[in-house]
Amino acid sequence: MTTTLTNPPRRELQSFLDFPICTDLDQLDGHIGILGIPYGDPYSIDEVTNDQSNAPTWVRRYTERALRKLERWDFDIGGPLLGGKDIKVVDCGDVQADPRDLDLHYRNAEAVVRRMLAKGMLPIVIGGDHGIPIPVLRAYDDQGPVTLVHIDAHLDWRDDVNGARNGYSSPIRRASEMEHIGQIFQIGLRSAGSARPEEVEAAIAYGAVLVPDVELQEAGMKAVLDRIPDGGRYYITIDADGMDPTIMPAVNGPAPGGVTYPQIRTLIHGLVKKGRVVGMDIVEITPKKDVNGITAITAGRIICNLIGKTIQAGYFD
Repeated sequence: MTTTLTNPPRRELQSFLDFPICTDLDQLDGHIGILGIPYGDPYSIDEVTNDQSNAPTWVRRYTERALRKLERWDFDIGGPLLGGKDIKVVDCGDVQADPRDLDLHYRNAEAVVRRMLAKGMLPIVIGGDHGIPIPVLRAYDDQGPVTLVHIDAHLDWRDDVNGARNGYSSPIRRASEMEHIGQIFQIGLRSAGSARPEEVEAAIAYGAVLVPDVELQEAGMKAVLDRIPDGGRYYITIDADGMDPTIMPAVNGPAPGGVTYPQIRTLIHGLVKKGRVVGMDIVEITPKKDVNGITAITAGRIICNLIGKTIQAGYFD
Protein backbone atom coordinates (compact mmCIF):
# COMPACT_ATOMS: atom_id res chain seq x y z
CA MET A 1 0.00 0.00 0.00
CA THR A 2 1.37 3.37 -1.07
CA THR A 3 0.89 6.27 1.31
CA THR A 4 0.57 9.70 -0.30
CA LEU A 5 2.70 12.13 1.64
CA THR A 6 2.39 15.19 -0.56
CA ASN A 7 -0.32 17.14 -2.33
CA PRO A 8 -0.13 18.71 -5.79
CA PRO A 9 0.88 22.37 -5.79
CA ARG A 10 -2.09 24.64 -5.20
CA ARG A 11 -3.70 25.95 -8.36
CA GLU A 12 -4.57 29.61 -8.36
CA LEU A 13 -8.13 30.31 -9.42
CA GLN A 14 -8.14 31.32 -13.07
CA SER A 15 -11.82 32.18 -13.41
CA PHE A 16 -14.26 33.87 -11.09
CA LEU A 17 -15.06 31.31 -8.36
CA ASP A 18 -13.56 28.69 -10.68
CA PHE A 19 -16.67 28.79 -12.87
CA PRO A 20 -16.31 27.34 -16.39
CA ILE A 21 -14.51 29.53 -18.91
CA CYS A 22 -16.12 30.20 -22.28
CA THR A 23 -14.33 32.42 -24.78
CA ASP A 24 -16.01 30.85 -27.82
CA LEU A 25 -19.10 33.04 -27.97
CA ASP A 26 -20.73 30.74 -30.52
CA GLN A 27 -20.84 28.14 -27.72
CA LEU A 28 -21.93 30.59 -25.03
CA ASP A 29 -24.52 29.01 -22.76
CA GLY A 30 -25.42 30.21 -19.30
CA HIS A 31 -27.55 32.37 -17.07
CA ILE A 32 -24.88 34.73 -15.71
CA GLY A 33 -21.68 35.82 -17.40
CA ILE A 34 -18.55 37.33 -15.86
CA LEU A 35 -16.64 39.57 -18.28
CA GLY A 36 -13.36 41.42 -17.83
CA ILE A 37 -12.86 44.66 -19.74
CA PRO A 38 -9.33 45.76 -18.85
CA TYR A 39 -8.92 48.84 -21.04
CA GLY A 40 -10.66 52.20 -21.38
CA ASP A 41 -10.30 55.20 -23.69
CA PRO A 42 -6.91 56.68 -22.66
CA TYR A 43 -6.34 60.38 -22.03
CA SER A 44 -2.59 59.98 -22.56
CA ILE A 45 -0.18 57.35 -23.88
CA ASP A 46 0.61 56.39 -20.28
CA GLU A 47 -3.00 55.34 -19.76
CA VAL A 48 -3.20 52.92 -22.68
CA THR A 49 -2.34 50.27 -20.13
CA ASN A 50 -2.27 51.05 -16.43
CA ASP A 51 -2.58 49.01 -13.27
CA GLN A 52 -6.38 49.07 -13.48
CA SER A 53 -6.07 46.86 -16.56
CA ASN A 54 -4.87 44.14 -14.16
CA ALA A 55 -8.01 44.36 -12.01
CA PRO A 56 -10.09 41.61 -13.67
CA THR A 57 -7.32 39.10 -12.96
CA TRP A 58 -6.80 40.51 -9.44
CA VAL A 59 -10.48 40.17 -8.50
CA ARG A 60 -10.65 36.62 -9.86
CA ARG A 61 -7.52 35.71 -7.90
CA TYR A 62 -9.17 36.58 -4.59
CA THR A 63 -12.61 35.08 -5.15
CA GLU A 64 -11.74 32.08 -3.01
CA ARG A 65 -11.67 34.53 -0.11
CA ALA A 66 -14.97 36.07 -1.22
CA LEU A 67 -16.63 32.63 -1.17
CA ARG A 68 -14.66 29.56 -0.18
CA LYS A 69 -16.89 26.94 -1.80
CA LEU A 70 -20.19 27.10 -3.70
CA GLU A 71 -21.92 24.81 -1.22
CA ARG A 72 -21.02 26.98 1.79
CA TRP A 73 -23.78 28.95 3.52
CA ASP A 74 -23.57 32.65 2.67
CA PHE A 75 -25.08 34.71 5.48
CA ASP A 76 -25.30 37.85 3.33
CA ILE A 77 -27.73 36.19 0.94
CA GLY A 78 -29.25 33.65 3.32
CA GLY A 79 -28.09 30.40 1.74
CA PRO A 80 -25.60 28.87 -0.71
CA LEU A 81 -24.76 31.07 -3.69
CA LEU A 82 -26.63 29.06 -6.32
CA GLY A 83 -29.41 28.04 -3.93
CA GLY A 84 -29.39 24.42 -5.06
CA LYS A 85 -30.65 25.45 -8.51
CA ASP A 86 -29.25 24.40 -11.87
CA ILE A 87 -27.78 27.81 -12.64
CA LYS A 88 -24.92 28.16 -15.10
CA VAL A 89 -22.41 30.90 -14.39
CA VAL A 90 -19.62 31.25 -16.95
CA ASP A 91 -16.51 33.39 -17.09
CA CYS A 92 -16.20 34.86 -20.56
CA GLY A 93 -12.61 35.99 -20.04
CA ASP A 94 -11.27 39.44 -20.92
CA VAL A 95 -12.14 41.56 -23.95
CA GLN A 96 -9.33 41.59 -26.50
CA ALA A 97 -7.51 44.80 -27.38
CA ASP A 98 -5.17 45.89 -30.17
CA PRO A 99 -2.46 48.51 -29.52
CA ARG A 100 -2.77 49.65 -33.12
CA ASP A 101 -6.51 50.20 -32.88
CA LEU A 102 -7.42 51.77 -29.55
CA ASP A 103 -11.15 51.70 -30.30
CA LEU A 104 -11.26 47.98 -31.04
CA HIS A 105 -11.67 46.81 -27.46
CA TYR A 106 -14.73 49.06 -27.02
CA ARG A 107 -16.26 47.58 -30.17
CA ASN A 108 -15.38 44.09 -28.93
CA ALA A 109 -16.84 44.82 -25.49
CA GLU A 110 -20.13 45.98 -26.99
CA ALA A 111 -20.26 42.92 -29.25
CA VAL A 112 -19.63 40.51 -26.36
CA VAL A 113 -22.30 42.09 -24.15
CA ARG A 114 -24.76 42.00 -27.05
CA ARG A 115 -24.11 38.27 -27.40
CA MET A 116 -24.66 37.76 -23.68
CA LEU A 117 -27.92 39.70 -23.69
CA ALA A 118 -29.14 37.87 -26.78
CA LYS A 119 -28.65 34.64 -24.82
CA GLY A 120 -30.72 36.03 -21.95
CA MET A 121 -27.69 36.27 -19.68
CA LEU A 122 -27.00 38.70 -16.85
CA PRO A 123 -23.64 40.41 -17.59
CA ILE A 124 -21.38 41.22 -14.64
CA VAL A 125 -18.36 43.23 -15.76
CA ILE A 126 -15.02 43.80 -14.03
CA GLY A 127 -12.97 46.77 -15.25
CA GLY A 128 -10.71 48.50 -16.12
CA ASP A 129 -11.36 52.18 -15.66
CA HIS A 130 -14.75 53.85 -15.61
CA GLY A 131 -14.86 54.36 -19.35
CA ILE A 132 -15.88 50.74 -19.85
CA PRO A 133 -19.62 51.17 -19.02
CA ILE A 134 -19.91 53.23 -22.20
CA PRO A 135 -19.62 50.31 -24.68
CA VAL A 136 -21.42 48.02 -22.23
CA LEU A 137 -24.46 50.33 -22.02
CA ARG A 138 -24.53 50.74 -25.80
CA ALA A 139 -25.34 47.04 -26.03
CA TYR A 140 -28.57 47.61 -24.09
CA ASP A 141 -30.16 49.74 -26.82
CA ASP A 142 -33.03 47.27 -27.20
CA GLN A 143 -33.43 46.79 -23.45
CA GLY A 144 -34.73 50.21 -22.44
CA PRO A 145 -35.72 52.11 -20.57
CA VAL A 146 -32.82 51.31 -18.28
CA THR A 147 -32.44 53.10 -14.95
CA LEU A 148 -28.76 53.77 -14.30
CA VAL A 149 -27.63 53.51 -10.67
CA HIS A 150 -24.16 54.96 -10.24
CA ILE A 151 -21.91 54.57 -7.17
CA ASP A 152 -19.00 56.98 -7.24
CA ALA A 153 -17.18 59.73 -5.40
CA HIS A 154 -17.15 61.65 -8.68
CA LEU A 155 -19.82 62.95 -11.05
CA ASP A 156 -18.33 61.68 -14.36
CA TRP A 157 -20.16 64.19 -16.59
CA ARG A 158 -17.14 65.62 -18.47
CA ASP A 159 -17.87 65.97 -22.18
CA ASP A 160 -14.25 65.26 -23.06
CA VAL A 161 -10.74 65.26 -21.62
CA ASN A 162 -7.87 65.94 -24.04
CA GLY A 163 -10.32 65.27 -26.87
CA ALA A 164 -11.25 61.81 -25.59
CA ARG A 165 -15.03 61.59 -25.13
CA ASN A 166 -15.32 58.00 -23.91
CA GLY A 167 -12.91 58.06 -20.99
CA TYR A 168 -13.34 57.53 -17.28
CA SER A 169 -14.52 61.08 -16.56
CA SER A 170 -17.39 60.85 -19.08
CA PRO A 171 -19.43 57.62 -18.68
CA ILE A 172 -22.53 59.20 -17.17
CA ARG A 173 -22.50 62.05 -19.72
CA ARG A 174 -22.33 59.48 -22.55
CA ALA A 175 -25.03 57.35 -20.92
CA SER A 176 -27.33 60.37 -20.70
CA GLU A 177 -27.10 60.68 -24.50
CA MET A 178 -28.34 57.13 -25.07
CA GLU A 179 -32.06 57.02 -25.83
CA HIS A 180 -32.57 53.79 -23.89
CA ILE A 181 -31.14 55.22 -20.66
CA GLY A 182 -33.88 56.71 -18.49
CA GLN A 183 -33.44 57.95 -14.94
CA ILE A 184 -29.97 58.28 -13.45
CA PHE A 185 -29.22 58.05 -9.73
CA GLN A 186 -25.70 59.02 -8.60
CA ILE A 187 -24.93 57.93 -5.05
CA GLY A 188 -22.01 58.67 -2.73
CA LEU A 189 -20.71 61.85 -4.39
CA ARG A 190 -18.09 63.58 -2.26
CA SER A 191 -14.85 65.50 -2.18
CA ALA A 192 -13.80 67.22 -5.44
CA GLY A 193 -13.01 65.48 -8.71
CA SER A 194 -12.95 66.67 -12.30
CA ALA A 195 -16.50 68.10 -12.21
CA ARG A 196 -16.84 71.83 -12.68
CA PRO A 197 -20.06 73.83 -12.16
CA GLU A 198 -21.06 73.29 -15.80
CA GLU A 199 -20.96 69.48 -15.39
CA VAL A 200 -23.11 69.68 -12.28
CA GLU A 201 -25.53 71.92 -14.14
CA ALA A 202 -25.65 69.46 -17.06
CA ALA A 203 -26.44 66.57 -14.72
CA ILE A 204 -29.20 68.52 -12.97
CA ALA A 205 -30.62 69.70 -16.32
CA TYR A 206 -30.84 66.08 -17.44
CA GLY A 207 -32.74 65.22 -14.28
CA ALA A 208 -30.08 63.07 -12.65
CA VAL A 209 -30.73 62.50 -8.96
CA LEU A 210 -27.55 63.47 -7.14
CA VAL A 211 -27.11 61.90 -3.70
CA PRO A 212 -23.99 63.32 -2.02
CA ASP A 213 -22.34 61.18 0.62
CA VAL A 214 -23.43 63.68 3.29
CA GLU A 215 -27.06 62.97 2.43
CA LEU A 216 -26.49 59.22 2.13
CA GLN A 217 -24.95 58.97 5.60
CA GLU A 218 -27.65 61.11 7.20
CA ALA A 219 -30.63 59.43 5.52
CA GLY A 220 -29.30 55.89 4.99
CA MET A 221 -29.36 53.67 1.91
CA LYS A 222 -32.94 52.51 2.51
CA ALA A 223 -34.16 56.09 2.19
CA VAL A 224 -32.17 56.49 -1.03
CA LEU A 225 -33.53 53.19 -2.32
CA ASP A 226 -37.08 54.43 -1.72
CA ARG A 227 -36.41 57.27 -4.19
CA ILE A 228 -35.74 54.81 -7.01
CA PRO A 229 -39.03 53.85 -8.71
CA ASP A 230 -40.27 50.27 -8.46
CA GLY A 231 -40.64 47.98 -11.45
CA GLY A 232 -37.64 49.27 -13.34
CA ARG A 233 -34.79 47.69 -15.25
CA TYR A 234 -31.65 48.66 -13.38
CA TYR A 235 -28.01 48.74 -14.40
CA ILE A 236 -25.53 49.28 -11.56
CA THR A 237 -22.14 50.84 -12.20
CA ILE A 238 -19.76 50.89 -9.23
CA ASP A 239 -16.59 52.92 -9.18
CA ALA A 240 -14.41 51.48 -6.41
CA ASP A 241 -13.60 54.99 -5.20
CA GLY A 242 -17.29 55.48 -4.48
CA MET A 243 -16.95 52.88 -1.75
CA ASP A 244 -15.57 53.46 1.73
CA PRO A 245 -11.76 53.37 1.29
CA THR A 246 -11.35 51.27 4.43
CA ILE A 247 -12.88 48.35 2.49
CA MET A 248 -11.78 49.37 -1.04
CA PRO A 249 -8.45 51.15 -0.60
CA ALA A 250 -6.98 50.19 -3.99
CA VAL A 251 -8.07 53.23 -5.99
CA ASN A 252 -6.31 56.18 -7.61
CA GLY A 253 -8.68 58.78 -6.16
CA PRO A 254 -9.46 57.84 -2.55
CA ALA A 255 -11.72 60.15 -0.53
CA PRO A 256 -12.91 59.90 3.07
CA GLY A 257 -16.47 58.65 3.48
CA GLY A 258 -18.28 56.63 0.87
CA VAL A 259 -20.67 53.73 0.47
CA THR A 260 -20.14 51.02 3.07
CA TYR A 261 -20.43 47.31 2.47
CA PRO A 262 -23.77 47.04 4.34
CA GLN A 263 -25.08 49.95 2.24
CA ILE A 264 -24.12 48.43 -1.11
CA ARG A 265 -25.60 45.13 0.04
CA THR A 266 -28.85 46.91 0.93
CA LEU A 267 -28.87 48.63 -2.47
CA ILE A 268 -28.30 45.45 -4.48
CA HIS A 269 -30.83 43.40 -2.51
CA GLY A 270 -33.37 46.21 -2.76
CA LEU A 271 -33.00 46.72 -6.52
CA VAL A 272 -33.33 42.98 -7.15
CA LYS A 273 -36.66 43.06 -5.26
CA LYS A 274 -37.86 46.32 -6.86
CA GLY A 275 -37.65 45.21 -10.45
CA ARG A 276 -34.95 43.57 -12.54
CA VAL A 277 -31.23 44.23 -12.38
CA VAL A 278 -30.03 43.77 -15.97
CA GLY A 279 -26.31 44.21 -15.43
CA MET A 280 -23.54 45.50 -13.19
CA ASP A 281 -19.93 46.59 -13.42
CA ILE A 282 -17.20 47.25 -10.87
CA VAL A 283 -14.36 49.46 -12.08
CA GLU A 284 -11.32 51.57 -11.10
CA ILE A 285 -9.58 48.97 -8.91
CA THR A 286 -5.80 49.50 -8.80
CA PRO A 287 -4.27 46.20 -7.63
CA LYS A 288 -0.85 47.53 -6.62
CA LYS A 289 -2.53 49.71 -4.01
CA ASP A 290 -4.57 46.91 -2.47
CA VAL A 291 -4.12 45.96 1.18
CA ASN A 292 -4.32 42.25 1.95
CA GLY A 293 -6.58 41.83 -1.09
CA ILE A 294 -9.48 43.51 0.71
CA THR A 295 -10.53 45.55 -2.35
CA ALA A 296 -10.68 42.43 -4.52
CA ILE A 297 -12.47 40.49 -1.79
CA THR A 298 -15.05 43.27 -1.40
CA ALA A 299 -15.59 43.32 -5.17
CA GLY A 300 -16.10 39.56 -5.09
CA ARG A 301 -18.57 39.89 -2.23
CA ILE A 302 -20.54 42.54 -4.13
CA ILE A 303 -20.76 40.24 -7.14
CA CYS A 304 -21.80 37.29 -4.95
CA ASN A 305 -24.64 39.37 -3.51
CA LEU A 306 -25.97 40.13 -6.98
CA ILE A 307 -25.64 36.54 -8.18
CA GLY A 308 -27.23 35.04 -5.07
CA LYS A 309 -30.13 37.46 -4.83
CA THR A 310 -31.07 37.31 -8.52
CA ILE A 311 -31.16 33.52 -8.27
CA GLN A 312 -33.32 33.65 -5.13
CA ALA A 313 -35.64 36.12 -6.86
CA GLY A 314 -36.28 33.60 -9.65
CA TYR A 315 -34.66 35.61 -12.43
CA PHE A 316 -33.59 32.44 -14.22
CA ASP A 317 -36.45 30.06 -13.41
